[in-house]
Parts: sequence; C-alpha cells; structure tokens
Amino acid sequence: MRDLVATFSIVAFDPASEELGVAVQSKFLAVGAVVPWARAGVGVVATQAMANVSYGPRGLELMAQGRTAEETVQELVAADEGREDRQVGVVDARGRAATFTGNECFDWAGGVTGEHYAAQGNILVGVETVQAMARVYEEATGDLAGRLLAALDAGQEAGGDSRGRQSAALLVVREAGGYGGQSDRVVDLRVDDHPDPIQELIRIRDLHTLYFGETEPEAVVAVDGDVREEVVTALHRLGYLDSSGLDDEQLYEALRAFVGTENFEEREQDRGFLDRRVLDFMREKR
Repeated sequence: MRDLVATFSIVAFDPASEELGVAVQSKFLAVGAVVPWARAGVGVVATQAMANVSYGPRGLELMAQGRTAEETVQELVAADEGREDRQVGVVDARGRAATFTGNECFDWAGGVTGEHYAAQGNILVGVETVQAMARVYEEATGDLAGRLLAALDAGQEAGGDSRGRQSAALLVVREAGGYGGQSDRVVDLRVDDHPDPIQELIRIRDLHTLYFGETEPEAVVAVDGDVREEVVTALHRLGYLDSSGLDDEQLYEALRAFVGTENFEEREQDRGFLDRRVLDFMREKR
C-alpha cells in the first residue's frame, strides 16, 4: 500500500467567478501536499488512491496546451503502467469534467461527474459518499470555496473514508485573486493532522474570510457617534489609545495600528470609515 492516498475529493469550476478549486479529506497525513493541484485559467486536478503525484503538474500542463478534461485524463492514464491503482478527477477552465478510477483501487472506489464538477473517492464506506458530495454541491449556493466545503462535509456525513479521518485541504484559484491581487491563490488552506479535519478546515476558512474577504459596500460604517465611542473604548481597552486628550489624529493613527497588527489590511477603509466585521472583531477581542 505504498503511497496510498485513500480519500474523497471534489474538483470544480465556477463560471460566474472563473474560479477553479478542489476540496479533499483523507485518513492520511497532510493530504493537501499530495492530492490538490490547480492553475488559474487552466484547470484543477485531484490525484489519489495509489497516488501518481505527477498527474497534478502533468495534467495542468496538458490542459494549458488545450486538452479537455477528458483528453487530459486519457493521456495521463494511457502513459501510466500503474493506472489500475490510480484515481483522478479533473476539471478544465471551461468546466468540462472527467474522473477515472482504476480497477485495482480498494473498495469502495468510484466517481461521478456533473455540470462543472467531478467527485471521487476510494476506500469509502460506499457510493453514498460521492453521491452526497455531488448532490450537495449542486444544491449549495455562495462562493466556490463554501460550496466545495459543503460538499466535502456531506461526503463525510454519508460515510467518508472507511478507515477514519486525519487531514483535509481546500485550494481555490483565480487570476489575480490572491492576497493583494499579487497571486492566483484565493484560498489555500490545509489541516494536516486533526481528529475532525473537515470541521477544522471550515473553521479556518471562516477565519480566512474574516481576514482576507472583500468588504461589501453595505458593510462600511462611518466612525462617528456611537460607533466612534465604541472604537475609542475598544482601542483603549486593547492598549492602542490613551483616552485622555483624544483627538481625531490620535484615533485614526491608533485604528491604523490596530488594523495592521491584526492583519486586516484587506478590509481597511478610507479615513473615517470602518468595515463592520472589523468593528465586531474589536468588540469581542480581549
């Protein structure tokens, strides 16, 4: 069972945002270092079972050259003498999906495809895991990362990996979608060793959204009146302000220092305004 990555995963494309992503869970240490591969504007790959890790970069290169998801899978497995021990799911940048499960993969093993996604798994309790992932992905709303996590969680609830749980990962890419618009990695999160990896992945994804999510226009509040008093109180409590002789310059310098210390640069607003989620964080922080 050398290099066995028994797991379940879902790969997908969101035509609205042009994001590509993969979510995966396994009874395997640090599954995020092996299974998920994605390139913005090109495609996404999940390679598992007796994992051939080269399927990731090779699959992305084939799609970059113009191969469809199905053509990519066909070329990968045709060139691999160990293909009957492999499992792979692929979606290209037009949302075309393909999945492959070799005949020697350990039961239960298989996959399904739907509009813009492929779900697959091996050493599962049963087919219910991939069916649940497919159903919930199709029914879910919101951004791609949230839909992938909802599908992954449903797969676990339906049985998941028959050996148990250990690690999980989430990778979503979009051109210039990363931190500061300087990378393509919208979300790249891993839980390498945890008794409940999917729930832990959901928790840290919520934190990622808090720190790096975009501020909606309706979530911007003016720092005046009661809000100003709340901000002053919080900054004083947290050690950023000496409340005596307070003026606006001191307040906004302290607020800028708080935003930088807590890594809220992506939610920083123009002088005199504040992201409501940052305000909520200030209220609760001790």
